Amino acid sequence: MARIFGTDGVRGLANRDVTADLALHLGEAAGRVLSLDSRYSRKRAIVGRDTRISGEFLSSAVCAGLAAAGIDVKDVGVLPTPGIALLTARLGVDLGVVISASHNAMPDNGIKFFANDGFKLPDSIEDEIEQHLEEEWDYPTGDQVGRIRNDSVQASEVYIHHLASAISASEDSHPLKGLRIVLDAANGAASKVAPQALRLAGAEVIVLNASPDGYNINEDSGSTHPEQLQATVKAAAADFGVALDGDADRCIAVDENGEIVDGDKIITMLALDMKQRGTLNRNTVALTVMSNLGTLNALEANGIAVETAGVGDRYVLEKMRDQQLSLGGEQSGHIINSAYSTTGDGTLSALLLANYFVTARAQNPSVKMSELAAVVQTLPQVLVNVPNVDKNRTDDEAITAAVRAYEEQLGKNGRILLRASGTEPLVRVMVEAATDDQAQSVAQDLAAVVKSRISL
Repeated sequence: MARIFGTDGVRGLANRDVTADLALHLGEAAGRVLSLDSRYSRKRAIVGRDTRISGEFLSSAVCAGLAAAGIDVKDVGVLPTPGIALLTARLGVDLGVVISASHNAMPDNGIKFFANDGFKLPDSIEDEIEQHLEEEWDYPTGDQVGRIRNDSVQASEVYIHHLASAISASEDSHPLKGLRIVLDAANGAASKVAPQALRLAGAEVIVLNASPDGYNINEDSGSTHPEQLQATVKAAAADFGVALDGDADRCIAVDENGEIVDGDKIITMLALDMKQRGTLNRNTVALTVMSNLGTLNALEANGIAVETAGVGDRYVLEKMRDQQLSLGGEQSGHIINSAYSTTGDGTLSALLLANYFVTARAQNPSVKMSELAAVVQTLPQVLVNVPNVDKNRTDDEAITAAVRAYEEQLGKNGRILLRASGTEPLVRVMVEAATDDQAQSVAQDLAAVVKSRISL
């Protein structure tokens, strides 16, 4: 059987790929793995979900599977993925489960697990869960079966106050007072908690897309569709705007002119702030190979080093833990601050960015977000997909020679990256250059070389 876990849990079309039956058996199998650790010790799990309609039956199935395996379950209902990760560690439970497909469209859904420290399960434990799927074993009976308790209110309060504590916000302290922010919650899991956290910190918050109905999650909204946010920020004369995705583990921003401030720029600003405060471990951040060269140049110019990871927040986190770094993330808006979170947290990123803005404004009352974000001079980036090729042969002599020749041509003002798809016979050709025309020309030329040399 092909491995069902991907880089971010199990994901697919709800009720087709991700069914109630699969959710039930995953819950049972995860509970079985927990019970094998200490058979006679009562284990506990926390389960939460985003707002898509299929999450209702899938979370019920997961809870049922866990309870059938003898695990006591706390069902916290709708809560962002990073909130589940936090509570898993904070409440001392043995397992966290999130029912979400993140930024995907409503028909999709997924299931991912967190270990008792709040970090995503390692591959080895996911493999062990798969091995126990649909396994015949002696189910617990009587008082050994698990119980399911609902607790959405307390869970939300714990998470909101944790977020506020990151910038020392409280009922008595309002560090974001005077700041006007537009928030697009993508009709997702942070529709309630994100506005509450920002308002607790003192910000004036104009909220968009925070009325989830089970069907509208990520629909023309959030970090993947920021058009409404861009228009509203300008119309409301806001200081800036932020957009989350469906499970609120991503955040992008929009400056006062409606221009996008992507994850690369947010990470750079947060790195500058943390370096100034002395909290940027080793004065180094973790980025992926897809981060724009302009970001690398900006960090280098400010004395901040970069550790490079593969694409995916999972790999960024692995690099951070391996190198003991306090900040890392992706251009897409997955940003991890290890002092406050074990995974990407969009609301946390929004609060930290807002706090950085307030700090900068205290030094210069007329400063704008566009001026702060301009620390990164983004280079034009072109990505060309080359399908139906042998993705394992990108080291072909002619291809590597062509890459070397174009790298010499681009010099320090450009970069080339060839990436093999993890799931398809496809190679992605990424080129950054001083101008868009140059990036387009080099990318198309290299794509043609790749196709001619390793086409299937």
